[in-house]
Order: sequence, then structure tokens, then C-alpha cells
Amino acid sequence: MAVPSKLVLFIAVLVASCTTDTEALKLKKTHIQFYMHDIVGGPKPTAVQVARRLSNYTGSDPIAAMFGSVSVMDNPLTVTPNPNSTVIGRAQGIYAMASQHNEFSLLMTLTYGFISGPYNGSSFSVVGRNPVMNEVREMPIVGGTGIFRLARGYCFARTYSMYQMDAVIGYNVTILHYNVTV
Repeated sequence: MAVPSKLVLFIAVLVASCTTDTEALKLKKTHIQFYMHDIVGGPKPTAVQVARRLSNYTGSDPIAAMFGSVSVMDNPLTVTPNPNSTVIGRAQGIYAMASQHNEFSLLMTLTYGFISGPYNGSSFSVVGRNPVMNEVREMPIVGGTGIFRLARGYCFARTYSMYQMDAVIGYNVTILHYNVTV
């Protein structure tokens, strides 16, 4: 029995579409370390409050008084904690004061975008809780762009220095991603 040419063509296309580039599917692990500068005071803040709790709060707990405040940020990322060191990217996003009791914690939705170096043009995103007074905080990486497409992973944040509400935060990041090219 002869196989119709359309069926042969269909099978050939199906086999070709199911064949994968094994290099593209190879899972990679990337470690990155950098510092984020969160400046809320002075003439050039990098984070600004855009919403706050209604003025009906009558308690004395300063953490509860900040509950519900929302800030937008565009913080520089540098290779060292020195604010004059090389800027390698920006952390842009939103954080909200998310705790009413006993701890100062934020809910963060941030994208860390790189503007130089080996990750130039790539980014990864973090969504999660950040209990800022803990010595080390772990937050999940939920996606990325560029070489970090299909990313997942985690980052550890540690406050390097703090003056009033301005802070320098060190990040140690582990990203799992695929070598996806366009």
C-alpha cells in the first residue's frame, strides 16, 4: 500500500518540530553578586512613597503606622558597596509595607535589569516577602529576560549599611535558566 505524499510530508514536519536543540535545553546556573542603593532621603531619592496609610491610625507602634505604605523605586546596582563604583544595572519596581505586628517587612515586586557587563540587556524578577530587619533575607526569582529567560532561583539580601532610611543592600543571587536564543 502506497503512503500518500501528504502523509509523508506531515510526518516529516512533525518529526522536525519535535526535534530539540539540546544546547538550548541545557539548564544553566549563574551566580551574581552586586549591591543595591536604596535612597529615600535627600535631593535625589531613588525610592519614593506613592501611597500611605490613612491618617486614622491612633496607635504608638511605628511599624503598624507604616502598614499599607507603597513606594516605587529605581535603585542603582553596583559592583561594590561604594555608591561611586561601576553601575551595572537598576532595580525597578514596587515595595509595600506589609506587616502590622512585631517586624518591619516589605512585599517586593522588583525587576533587576543589567545595563553593562556579561548580563547587559538581561533581567530577572523577584516577588516576595522581605523581612528587612533579619540579617539575611531569602526571596524567590520568578522569571527573567534575555539570557535569563525562563529563570527561577533565589537571592539572599543582606543590609551592608544603613543611614537613617537610606540603605545599601548586598545581593547574592543564584539563577537557574536555559540557554534560550532568539
